[in-house]
Amino acid sequence: MEGVSAAVVEVPKFREERSKYDTNYYRTIKWDAEKGDFVRDGANRLVECSGKEGFMMWCFKIAQTERYSCLAYPNEIGVKMEAALGEDKEKIVESMVERTITDALRVNPRTEFVTNFQFTWDADEMHCTFQVKGIEWDQLFQITI
Repeated sequence: MEGVSAAVVEVPKFREERSKYDTNYYRTIKWDAEKGDFVRDGANRLVECSGKEGFMMWCFKIAQTERYSCLAYPNEIGVKMEAALGEDKEKIVESMVERTITDALRVNPRTEFVTNFQFTWDADEMHCTFQVKGIEWDQLFQITI
């Protein structure tokens, strides 16, 4: 084929994912779960907390954040509690709640495992208590929602 030239296309290098995720616990701003706001000191400055305390607050908040409800979060952040609570039987609800909370918290590479789920029912209201172990921690911490 006369007059046809071959084009040279450079193939970009494939960028590999990091094999090790950042699992450090960094200092952060303290959150007051009861007020639903950041903690401030007497001079109205934001109060810091340790990275471990920040991780515990993250777990508490994520376990109560419905997935896809907050545009600021990526799709893998949050729980599918509405679907779980829509079931008719308590045991099915409990199983689905345990699964969605565990999946939501395992998104964070600092979560080693989630365990010891306990459920109490008061008419239509369900209360859930569970424990989380962060990596490199000796003890579990408890969360109630």
